[in-house]
Amino acid sequence: MLGLELSFIWAGIIAFAVLVYVILDGFDLGVGIFFPFAKDERERDVMMNSVAPIWDGNETWLVLGGGGLFAVFPLAYAVVMPALYAPIVAMLLALVFRGVAFEYRWRTVRWKRLWDWSFAMGSLVAALMQGIALGAIVQGIEVENRAYAGGWFDWLTPFSLLTGFAVATGYGLLGATWCNMKLEGRVQTHMRQLARPLSFATLAFLGLVSLFTPLQDAVYAERWFRWPTMVWTLAVPVLVALLALRLWRGLERGDDVAPFLCALGFFVLGFVGIGISFYPMMVPPELTIVEAAAPDESLLFTLVGTLVLVPIILTYTAYTYWVFRGKIDADEGYH
Repeated sequence: MLGLELSFIWAGIIAFAVLVYVILDGFDLGVGIFFPFAKDERERDVMMNSVAPIWDGNETWLVLGGGGLFAVFPLAYAVVMPALYAPIVAMLLALVFRGVAFEYRWRTVRWKRLWDWSFAMGSLVAALMQGIALGAIVQGIEVENRAYAGGWFDWLTPFSLLTGFAVATGYGLLGATWCNMKLEGRVQTHMRQLARPLSFATLAFLGLVSLFTPLQDAVYAERWFRWPTMVWTLAVPVLVALLALRLWRGLERGDDVAPFLCALGFFVLGFVGIGISFYPMMVPPELTIVEAAAPDESLLFTLVGTLVLVPIILTYTAYTYWVFRGKIDADEGYH
């Protein structure tokens, strides 16, 4: 019984770490995605300065989620990694390039354009690969004798490409609304103008993914339309519509904070939808949370350290955002 409880506690921790990463690093990647659309060098400078103090802290949650999966769900890790080697490696390389670009673009004049594009393409590729990996997991990973039994390119399907573009578009919306919240003047106006069509595109992708997800596995359709989980299935689109209305009204009124919070809400509700589809599976369609979990002793040992570590990370993250709150001064950037 203790092992069962620990397994579900750890599944909740991993899910929490992934959600926090998506929320925090999503707008960071979104800023990079729209880097080439800035009107001039000054706009690009202030856009990068809006995320420069916090971007590396956001990556902490990716490490926590991946490391936690390896430590407490080793079977899931051993199955997922071979299935997703290509998109995961591409994502990590893209994150490396954009991380280097954060510093190098400020130290050169001749090669600044190169690092601008490294930052932009690194952000776009990382977002696409995250979405593709998500789609590949949702559509199911072939498991045989507790090992990955699929091919090298099983992750590359029309559905995974759909989720890849959906995540990249959603991150772009987060980036535009973040810049609307943090910046002033013409760059704020520019990003506010981009946010409206991005919101329509995000909602369209969200609808398409929601439409095709139940078709990936009969289990998903059963959970979506079976009582009592059907209550959540019906509540999610209603909440999405309310958030969309509030986002559009906020953009029309020139609100700073509301559009960004509404954009974050889209991802939270999408995450709820994924949870409805997956639970209690760890790797769809066959590997459950309990089957993928490490021995009870390992779960308990790592949980003790995590209960100390996670509050520290949360405190540090909250303090960082508090210190760098408010609008960015274009003349006194982070660098």
